Amino acid sequence: MSLFPCMKLRKLFQMTRRRFASGGDGIRLMVADRQVVGHGINGRPIYFDSPDCPFPAIRYREVTPELCALCEKELDDWKKLSLDEKKQLYRYSFCQTYAEFQHFTPEWKLCLGVALWLVSIGIAISISMKTVLYGKLPETFNEERQSAQLRRIIQLQMNPITGIASQWCYRENKWK
Repeated sequence: MSLFPCMKLRKLFQMTRRRFASGGDGIRLMVADRQVVGHGINGRPIYFDSPDCPFPAIRYREVTPELCALCEKELDDWKKLSLDEKKQLYRYSFCQTYAEFQHFTPEWKLCLGVALWLVSIGIAISISMKTVLYGKLPETFNEERQSAQLRRIIQLQMNPITGIASQWCYRENKWK
């Protein structure tokens, strides 16, 4: 067995110990060395690509000496920056472009396929339960038995004010 899971567990334990020892809610651990640049989607410093809130609270990447030099160069004229440097500056702040995170991925096909399989399994289970587990319907479900029961209700004048018998005309022997 490798020591990698044990090391990961130790790192997690150290992070949680530091979090609770500081008395904070772990925001400092979540942010690490990234720059907080705004309010974000819910006031917490998290990075999340969303069309509803296109400006995340923190930058995507941590600060490096190369990025510091680029940020200093950014303060001058932008025409002096090359296209590659502009892209690096963009990727410093954002993981994906607006078009990239709104682009449809083929994951919906898998989700639809799994959902249809689950629906078909449910239908198959209900059909098999109806044929195997449940017996025949009682005789009272036959049409002739139901019509005989309706005639009996009308003859006995059951619930003549608001029930079925209230819709029957007893003088003419037909429905009102």
